[in-house]
Parts: sequence; structure tokens; C-alpha cells
Amino acid sequence: MRMNDSNSLDSLGAVAIIGMAGRFPGARNIDEFWRNLSQGVESIAFFTEEELRANGVGPEIFNLPNYVRARGALDGVDLFDAALFGVSPRDARVMDPQHRLFLECALEAVENAGYDTETYEGSVGVFAGTGFSSYLSNLYSNPDLAASVGMYQIILGNDKDHLTTRVAYKLNLRGPCVTVQTSCSTSLVAVHLA
Repeated sequence: MRMNDSNSLDSLGAVAIIGMAGRFPGARNIDEFWRNLSQGVESIAFFTEEELRANGVGPEIFNLPNYVRARGALDGVDLFDAALFGVSPRDARVMDPQHRLFLECALEAVENAGYDTETYEGSVGVFAGTGFSSYLSNLYSNPDLAASVGMYQIILGNDKDHLTTRVAYKLNLRGPCVTVQTSCSTSLVAVHLA
């Protein structure tokens, strides 16, 4: 598309999304996700009574007529490479899995774009948000772990407000890092703000 000077992409403040990454139920990356969509692959996991019991769901719950024995489950959430990101095993253990996955995906997106943030002289920013997580309540239910790590480290590893600043720090991003929280529209608002 050809534009005159007054309507050039630079004058409009255009943003190009040049790298992508993601994890989805039944898909470890964007390519697998697209393949699943285009082939009509069902990616929702359905659970047996034994699997529900093993995950702490009792028959008084899963026998309710409106209880749905299915959800989108991600594979490999336990495979975080803490050393790659300079995170101690202890700190990785108390970090919200959403934060771990986002850090991995942010690195994959930068690599997908063909950039090396250690040598790139321009600014690279990150705009994102995360949903509510019950991981923090799981940590508090283990008082020995909470005492050994400390409240401050638990907050740093789980607070939604630390999502983008951690990524900017760990990946040496020198552009804006903005954590966005707008409920269901977070990802769209994050792209708009970028």
C-alpha cells in the first residue's frame, strides 16, 4: 500500500507485531494452535472420576448436575527452565505458573521476531496482563514453604503487577513495560496501548 507523506505509517504511530508466541490447550505454540483450529481438533480435556479425585475434587462436587468435567489444560507447565532466566529453583517454585509461561513466551516471541535483546540498540516494550490465579492460596496453604521463602519473594513471584517488569528486566528490554488489567479485554487493550 502506498501512502502520501501526511498519512505515512510513521506519522500515524503504527505498531507492527513482528513476533508471536503462545501456549494453548493442546498446542505448545502458535503453529500447533493454528493447525488445531484449521483441522477442527478438540483441545479441551475431559476428566474421569479418578482424575478428578486425584486433583482434590470430591464426588459431592463432580456429581452435581451442572458440574462440567472438562477444561483447557496446558501441557508442560512444570518444565520452566529457571536457570535460563537467572531464577533460583526456590524462587521458581513460588512464581505463579502464568508468570513462568509468560516469561518463556516473551523470549520465544522475541526470538520469533529475529531479535537479540542483548545487542539490539532500539527499544523493545512489553504490554500484557494476567488473570486471577489461585496459586498464591496454594502457597499460603504450605506454611513451611512460605516461611522459608519469605512474604516479599512470594509477592514478587505472584503479583499481577510484576508481570511485565520481570520480563523487561530478565530479557533486557529497554522500551515501555505496561501491565494492563481490563478483565476480558486485557489482550486487546494491551495491543492498543502498544
